[in-house]
Amino acid sequence: MSDELNGSSSPKNSNGDDARSQMKHFWHDHSKDATLEEMMLDTQARTLCAEEQPEILSLLPSLAGKRILELGAGIGRFTGLLAESAKHVTAIDFMETFINKNRELNSCHDNIKFLQADATKLDFAPESFDVIFSNWLMMYLTDDEVVKLASKSLCWLDQDGFLFFRESCFHQSGNKKRDFNPTIYRKPALYNAIFQGTTQADPTLNNTERISMGFDLIFSRSVQSYIKLKNNQNQFCWLMQKVKRNTAVNHGFETFQQFLDSQQYTRQGILRYEKIFGDGYVSTGGSQTTKEFLPMIGLKPGQRVLDVGAGIGGGDFYMAKTYGVEVVGMDLSSNMIEIAMERASEHKDLKVQFEIADVTKRDYEAKSFDVVYSRDTLLHISDKASLFHKFLTWLKPGGKLLISDYCCGDLPHTDAFRSYIAQRGYTLYTPKAYGKLLEAAGFINVKAEDRTEQFMEILEAEKAKVEKGREAFIKEFSEEDFQYLVDGWTNKLTRSKAGDQKWGLFLAEKAAVSPPPFPQGGCSNGHL
Repeated sequence: MSDELNGSSSPKNSNGDDARSQMKHFWHDHSKDATLEEMMLDTQARTLCAEEQPEILSLLPSLAGKRILELGAGIGRFTGLLAESAKHVTAIDFMETFINKNRELNSCHDNIKFLQADATKLDFAPESFDVIFSNWLMMYLTDDEVVKLASKSLCWLDQDGFLFFRESCFHQSGNKKRDFNPTIYRKPALYNAIFQGTTQADPTLNNTERISMGFDLIFSRSVQSYIKLKNNQNQFCWLMQKVKRNTAVNHGFETFQQFLDSQQYTRQGILRYEKIFGDGYVSTGGSQTTKEFLPMIGLKPGQRVLDVGAGIGGGDFYMAKTYGVEVVGMDLSSNMIEIAMERASEHKDLKVQFEIADVTKRDYEAKSFDVVYSRDTLLHISDKASLFHKFLTWLKPGGKLLISDYCCGDLPHTDAFRSYIAQRGYTLYTPKAYGKLLEAAGFINVKAEDRTEQFMEILEAEKAKVEKGREAFIKEFSEEDFQYLVDGWTNKLTRSKAGDQKWGLFLAEKAAVSPPPFPQGGCSNGHL
């Protein structure tokens, strides 16, 4: 419908009829002329629109031949553009003046159906659409209404269909004066929880105890146009996909993200990790290893870096400040990225952006990055071979790759170690096998280093640090949190000394000139 309002005065769970009445009253006052400035509630609307329109469209999946439902279509600044590729667009808005203006501007397209309707009252047949697109709508709905719309959207989408939505989070952006304000500014994590917690039984199966349909997150990220023009990171957008889910593969949770955010990476858990790793870091050695490893890849000003598993952003801020690079930091944990976003307000002059994303589902344009960087993250990924192929595609010719990661020693492993990796959901390789995977993916000049001795030295130092600051730590957290870290680091040392747990450092490059394709019949990568 529009950009956000100036604050939040309506209760998040107010009566639905009251909320709709408030919205109708507000938009009656802000839709009289159906202008872009009215709809976006910003005097800079034309400049903002010109900058963000292509950005938003670039984030969408292929729309060719798709059936699209556009919720909160407004005066149609996206409607006609969606219709250019789509098979059909159903454009809906709450306000008659907006939808009439949309019809006037986009009547040249014969594949658009225009409807004045309340999004909370809509009803469509199951699997009616391939894509649902919403730009500024849910912040005008109560929490209960968002939950119901999430459920309906899942039903309306065909299997493997996509949901894209964009909302204002945390605080306002629009500068247009208004006296009355019903907007609700939520945290991105709440939208993640609502939509990823939405499920329905799989109609193709009789036994749906463990199999269901649900939304998987492809990415959630801030809109860069607002950062560029307003130095404002509160504009968030999401791309989700309707998929079959099996809780058996996610440790009993609906999604792997829920497993991470509810178990190892709760907000409290992240902050206590930071106390042992150092300010801004949640990976081995913190700033010490970051400063040691980064010179190995020769960063240059203006280069673009993808940090896979960015955590709370300390390494990204350091890279951007020290080397003058632009960093895209992604992490699947919404708790991690929420903390990173909070810290980003202290580094507004740096070119760092964050997104919540599943790297196995995320896609970037080929040759988008000069460097792919990842610290102690890929242990969570089972299909590393496919992931390394993606890294190679995303890198520019001559691009560099740097990874540190948990590894394992040669078989046999102890029962305790097998139990540990099963509980955490890790997939580990020996450092040598890890390097072979990178070579098989097409990387050249691969260096696979066993850094376990360094790992143990760091563990001893980190453990001593938290033990020395025991009283202050317990005062900020708890005795239980203190013991959790001490026991965890003690167990890591025990596993490493036994030869079960290893730590590897991996450097590799993409060839400056792409090699010719393999001849017919392919080739064998052999066994790891």
